[in-house]
Parts: sequence; structure tokens; C-alpha cells
Amino acid sequence: MEIDRRMVAKVTKDGRIILWEGASLWAFDVLPGNQPASNRMHSHHAFQLTLAAGGGVGIRTDQGLVPGPVILIAPDVPHAIEAEGRIALLFVDPESRAGAGLKQLLHNAPIARLPDLLGREAELKRIWKQPPPAEAALVAAGMRLLDLVLGCRTHRSELDPRIERVLDRLSERSERGITATEAAGIACLSESRFSHLFVEQVGLPFRTFLLWRRLMRAVEQLAGGKRLTEAAHHAGFADSAHFSRTFQRMFGLPAASLELTSLED
Repeated sequence: MEIDRRMVAKVTKDGRIILWEGASLWAFDVLPGNQPASNRMHSHHAFQLTLAAGGGVGIRTDQGLVPGPVILIAPDVPHAIEAEGRIALLFVDPESRAGAGLKQLLHNAPIARLPDLLGREAELKRIWKQPPPAEAALVAAGMRLLDLVLGCRTHRSELDPRIERVLDRLSERSERGITATEAAGIACLSESRFSHLFVEQVGLPFRTFLLWRRLMRAVEQLAGGKRLTEAAHHAGFADSAHFSRTFQRMFGLPAASLELTSLED
């Protein structure tokens, strides 16, 4: 998928968070005595790829400690992070095309240590570059990390014009959103054909795609200084509790723990 569409790249107190549809990269410094918020035993619905970025990292499960520098863990597996220095966490939606590829890499295991990736350090250095690169550059680096793991491109450079029309309409109506039936009508397709083509082109089911859009919009609003409730409503969530549950389910930590600023601050 084109990287200049919908994306979020924001700076936190000790790192940065990068989101695009279907995935999210969290890069941060783990200082002595200052473990990440997700350090306690927890689980979440996304695949998690954990990468050392100039520090040391391991993932502990009930079966023991799996050392880095590259560790993949399946969705909904309880785990804790043991880290120092710079690390990066790449979350991938299990319903996405990339998620299906990561599932194959696990070979039905809950967690696996993957071979070190040629090019991993170069991409992570781009993410940590000071001053922070533009949003498009950060998202591109995150996508390339996922490409390195899967050994293929996980996004398309050109989209079917029918899907392009739907995405353009979504951008125009970001406040309200569009139902799958409306989207199929915009694409001039039956709803079943539209659903199949959307997954083929974008890599996510339409409903999941909309959820990621709402998550990104809420993060944008939080970074802009909005309160949690206001950010949730603006992004199309029923209330702050709905947004918080969704965020916790996907990333394993509460949305209220984010300390976000814009890249320009």
C-alpha cells in the first residue's frame, strides 16, 4: 500500500510510535530502572516482532526466556519484555496479509527466535535519526522492517481504481466513516466481491482497516493535546472506555499511558 496515505508518526517521552493500517512500530529507550510499560506479564491480539536496536532484549513466557535480537510472538500469548537500551516492537494485525505470513514463520509455536536480519540495523537507525524524519520516512522504514522479516513486499505501490475511489471517499469522510455496503457501492461491486478485492489489494478486511484508521486518528488527537474522551469521540469510538479497551487489546498497554507530542514540537 502506498506510504503517503494514512499514517501516524509521533514522538513519546523516550521514543516514537509509528502506525499504519494493519501494523504499528514502537521504538524507545529502556533506561536502567525504567522498564517499558508492557514489561509485566501481559498479552495482546497482535503478532509482536521484538527487535534489538542497539541494546539487549529478550521475551519471557511460561516456558522461559527467549533471547534476541529478533523474536516473534504469536497473538494472545502471555509474555514479558526484558530489555535494556534501544528496542523496537513491531505489532501486526493477525487478520492482515502480513499477519498470515508471520503465522507461517512460527510453525505453530507460540514464540520463535528468528535469524538476525540483514538490513535491520540500517532501518532502525533511520527510525532513531535525530531530528526525527518526516512521517512518510518513518512509516517506510517500519514497512521495510516487516518486508525484511517476511522476505517480500507487504504493500502495493498501485491500487485498483475501484479501491482507490473507496479510500479517497474515506479520506473525505473521516469523521463518519463508511459501511461495507456503501463502500461496495462506491466501487460498483457486489459486497462479497468488494470484500475479496479489498483484502487482495489492501491486505486487511475492510472492517479491520476501519478500526486501524480509528486507532490512528485517536492517537493523532491525543498527540494534538486532546483529552482521552474527546480523542475517542473524534475518532469514532463510542466513548473513551471503548477506545481504551481496543487499544489495550491490540497493544497490551493502556492508551492513557501514552505521552505523545507531534514531530514538529
